Amino acid sequence: MSQLREECGVFGVLAPERCDVASTVYYGLFALQHRGQESCGIVVNDDGLFTAHKDTGLVNDVFTSEEMEKLGQGDMALGHVRYGTTGNTNRANAQPIVVNHVKGPMALCHNGNLINSYELRDELENNGSIFHTTSDTEVISYIITKERLTAPSIEEALCRAMNRIKGAYSLVVMSPSKLIAARDPNGFRPLCFGMRPDGGFIVASESCALDAVGATLVRDVDPGEIVVFERGRVRSIREHCGKVQPSLCVFEYIYFARPDSVVDGASVHEARVRAGAFLALKQPAQADIVIGVPDSGLDAAIGYARQSGIPYGVGFIKNRYIGRTFISPGQKSREDKVRIKLNPIASVVRGKRVVLIDDSIVRGTTSKRIVGLLRDAGATQVHFRVTAPPFLNPCYYGTDIDSRDHLIACHHTVSEIADIIGVDSLGYLDLADVHLLADGNHCGGYCDACFSGKYPTPVPGRTAKSRFEYKKSERRPEE
Repeated sequence: MSQLREECGVFGVLAPERCDVASTVYYGLFALQHRGQESCGIVVNDDGLFTAHKDTGLVNDVFTSEEMEKLGQGDMALGHVRYGTTGNTNRANAQPIVVNHVKGPMALCHNGNLINSYELRDELENNGSIFHTTSDTEVISYIITKERLTAPSIEEALCRAMNRIKGAYSLVVMSPSKLIAARDPNGFRPLCFGMRPDGGFIVASESCALDAVGATLVRDVDPGEIVVFERGRVRSIREHCGKVQPSLCVFEYIYFARPDSVVDGASVHEARVRAGAFLALKQPAQADIVIGVPDSGLDAAIGYARQSGIPYGVGFIKNRYIGRTFISPGQKSREDKVRIKLNPIASVVRGKRVVLIDDSIVRGTTSKRIVGLLRDAGATQVHFRVTAPPFLNPCYYGTDIDSRDHLIACHHTVSEIADIIGVDSLGYLDLADVHLLADGNHCGGYCDACFSGKYPTPVPGRTAKSRFEYKKSERRPEE
């Protein structure tokens, strides 16, 4: 039940013939709703005519039956769910972005965060570009569009654009005749594709979205790879592959991804079970029961229980109609949601020494409230175990940690944090064990900079989520 925020889920479909592709995207976005709950959007391609709808809110709120009917039929479509780490929450910043230019329309979805978006936007604005959003996704769309003016194809334009955009980006791009997937050379964010029995292709942030629409996972898009889907064939462009050490965000396994997903060849569920086992070995506790904080703590709690021999129990009931607490824009709202989102089962924890498993401690306020719920329900001891190391550094690749100011581990020792959140003992996952979570991962490397401070790219100068809003106030009045 982390307070972390991660930007976006992307989805694309290329059908073998004209059909209700919007419904396919709708179900795919439902499967990816955990990746973003601020806004969502769908664009349908009907023989080069793009029809779009997007707005703030959850998928089932934004896409009523009337809006779905307006989208009509087509043979391609894109979809997006957003939590933005660049730009404010409003309809203008919702994705996909649709661009109409002399070479034809293009739609684009983005998961990630550029480290050079401020510099690129300055350059584009000085050359006359007019921006309608405050997200870095529009920067990517402008760079691709600019390259398309001289490139022989949309995929070549994207390939050239990848020489200029830096940082984290998993993209799905749609032209009048092609669906294209691309992943940054570091592979910070996941991206995969699959096939349906009818021969259609699906691209998604996670394999759980493929399952939701009846597609079979073919493989992950490799770091730096561009995959082009046309009717009846698939092509791979690997010009940007192998230039840097891959560095998938390891927090995908700890928290972001759904446990039923397979990310870069590794089961998310198994990675979390393994995290729990590591904690049991290195952070043991004398206790009567092991429980997890829904949802990302449950698999790890199973692993801890198996390894330790302490019985596993269901200690909390989660209200499934409340979104993840990280979506709440303010701390007071987050705390209110904790109160109505989780309810302890008193008969399970009363009179027990409890091992409580969660994915992270960021500010500590949510953890403190969860521990308080257990105390109120009658737990005699609470031993808190965390499936991540302490957060000590900001993230520049799509996780909304832009400062050390609110990271509790930057200002307090482990024992002090234990006192603050009210637990009898506190143990974190070792940094070395983080790299052992996803056994079988073929990418070959992870980004753990939020724990270690070792960044795989240069650190950007401008990092605030609202950095493009600041640009307006920084200008002189006469401008």
